Amino acid sequence: MQRLALAIAALLLLTGPAFAHAAGRGFVMLLPTGWVIAGGAAAVLVSFIAVTLLPRLAMKAASLPEPLSPAVAQVTSLVSALILAALLVLGFLGPRDPVENLLPLAIWTLWWVEIVMLHPLFGNLWQALNPFTGPAALLRGRLGHEDHAPPLRYPAWASYWPAVLIFFAFAWFQLVWPAPEDPAILATAVCVYLAVGFAAVLAFGVKDWLGKADPFAVFLAQLGAAAPFGRGGLRWPGAGLLALPALPVSGVIFVLLTLGTITFDGFANTFAWLSLIGINPLDYPGRTPLMAANTIGILLVSGVLAAGFFAAVWAGWRWAGRPDSLTRLCGRLVYSLIPISIAYHFAHYLGDTLVKSQYLLLALNDPLQRGADVFGIGHAHVMTSFQNTASGALAIYATQTLALVIGHVIGVAVAHAMAVEEGLPPQRMMKLELPLALCMVAYTGFGLWLLGAPAIA
Repeated sequence: MQRLALAIAALLLLTGPAFAHAAGRGFVMLLPTGWVIAGGAAAVLVSFIAVTLLPRLAMKAASLPEPLSPAVAQVTSLVSALILAALLVLGFLGPRDPVENLLPLAIWTLWWVEIVMLHPLFGNLWQALNPFTGPAALLRGRLGHEDHAPPLRYPAWASYWPAVLIFFAFAWFQLVWPAPEDPAILATAVCVYLAVGFAAVLAFGVKDWLGKADPFAVFLAQLGAAAPFGRGGLRWPGAGLLALPALPVSGVIFVLLTLGTITFDGFANTFAWLSLIGINPLDYPGRTPLMAANTIGILLVSGVLAAGFFAAVWAGWRWAGRPDSLTRLCGRLVYSLIPISIAYHFAHYLGDTLVKSQYLLLALNDPLQRGADVFGIGHAHVMTSFQNTASGALAIYATQTLALVIGHVIGVAVAHAMAVEEGLPPQRMMKLELPLALCMVAYTGFGLWLLGAPAIA
């Protein structure tokens, strides 16, 4: 017995501190989510009734900010390209752990969440941050000047289809590929994207390629148009969307795809989806066995969303007496989904970003993992406990819920303002709007259900 007691004491003395780690949704809230869903959907419906019955609430179009001067845009683009090049070197040669290597943290947290979410606040920052404009001007010897006529004309038939295909490839890599955060794999994927984009910019010019074919330039320009800061100061969020031209069918498909993929990203880890494809949520096998099912899932969710949108617009168009070209009406009303896309983006990534931003700060503090202490924060540790307390989980859930409801309300306001442009009598205008408004109400309920649905992570 004495020997056993001594052995146990020795083991206790040799042990170090245990640091807890938890993923998102680690704390299961016993909230009446049904009431939350009903309340959020009701708020969106009431907003539609309010803007329809009170004409003074109709949103007015706001002009978009003037584009940056070529000199400024090209210099900032060059700086952005140099930073990206350094990150790619770290991706290939740096630490293999995705939470220690700066490239995955910079791409998936700093860029795809934090920089993206600055666009609905401050406008199209990507016109200055994209890595193509400056290097292309430098190679052509036109740094500080307007882009001259490119050697090839961008084909009219291509329209927004390249953006659709490239964004689908991006979403597939992010949501289906087993290791999108692996530094070397991610660096390779970024290099492929840069090679294709740079060759296309040189061939077709900055304006045409970034204006229609590059998915991130198109997506971020649309998000930036919804910003409350613009020419002349503050304006209603979403008012800048009214100044955008009607999109062709390919552009409508692109907007629907961007919303469909973020929706599936939230749905893919729910017990409902995993059970549907025959996976035990409590015995999750990892991404590899789910690649085929999740590929179909992206297409299915995006297809259902697109079908719902087109059906709602068609129903309103027929009911209102076909007041305009159906294609043009779809190309205008699809902008009302941009505020919803912004809200989903924010709500979906909020919990993960609160954690990953801490990893990003630590990686910046010691980018080469050689013991540097750039910010003087020493051996700070990432905190995740706030996700596993009642108050922390409730605060995150409430913020996500509020974001989704506000996004849908702004979407309703944008759709109403675009319906007003048709110049219809009030009764016909309500007929035009009502099917799409009901579609938004249903989508609000689905989004709020996603927030509270049991999920693996």
